[in-house]
Amino acid sequence: MNWQESPFDWNQARAFLATAEAGTLSAAARNLGLTQPTLSRQVAALEEALGVLLFERIGRTLAITPTGLDLLDHFRAMGEAANAAALAASGQSQALAGTVSITASDAFATYFLPDILAHIRQVAPGIEVEVLAANDIRDLQRREADIAIRHARPDQPDLIARLLRQSTAHFYAAQSYLDQHGLPTNAQDLAQATFIGFAPVDRLILVLNACGLTLTRQNFKLITDNGVVAGELIKRGLGIGVMPKEFAARVPGLTCILPDLVSVPVPFWLTTHREVLTSRRIRVVFDLLAKALS
Repeated sequence: MNWQESPFDWNQARAFLATAEAGTLSAAARNLGLTQPTLSRQVAALEEALGVLLFERIGRTLAITPTGLDLLDHFRAMGEAANAAALAASGQSQALAGTVSITASDAFATYFLPDILAHIRQVAPGIEVEVLAANDIRDLQRREADIAIRHARPDQPDLIARLLRQSTAHFYAAQSYLDQHGLPTNAQDLAQATFIGFAPVDRLILVLNACGLTLTRQNFKLITDNGVVAGELIKRGLGIGVMPKEFAARVPGLTCILPDLVSVPVPFWLTTHREVLTSRRIRVVFDLLAKALS
């Protein structure tokens, strides 16, 4: 390897990768346990070392440049290699032991966690994982769970949060419902439709009406606080429901309705307490979840 061809150090590369994934310097600094000025200097040093512009500063926000996007996969590969090297060097795949609790929504825990947990068991067989499938927000600061996968960013200063992806939710219906009621083609059609509500339904109505609809409680004939149950009700043709597109893809036989009319942002956040910096078993599970879900 020609070391002179690598004019930057890993801390600079890690700073760029964390900033690109988090979207802001402040969020990336929290994720890395650094101050924002320190992180900003590392990103600037990498730009100077490479002779390229990685981010454009637009007011208080950052936008990754086309050059930064071209380099992002390379730096992600570096991050994965660094994590693999650390895992191998410490022998933690054999030595790690203990319980790590993960809280996620019931739908997420049903549709996505099983495959990820199978991989975690292969990498770290000594770790016992406790899954808390619930739609309420567990308090990580009180250690009601070690790691949370949620659609809202936490605001507690002692928590570390990583934005894994930005998705969207849309209307879905089963073919049996469409055969009986017809395929809605505009907002007026939806105003007369029957919906499956997800509690709290009043908040859901506000979100949907902000998309240009005129729905009321009369549209919602069935209401549940369980995402898996909501998916089954939609699949059985009992009404139209709102689902993140990743979840809908796991429920066979659903048709997306007017996706351009109703597109609700759905972020996926991975959150843990700052103890992740000192607890090896929690850090390993956190990193494996982040890699699988990004």
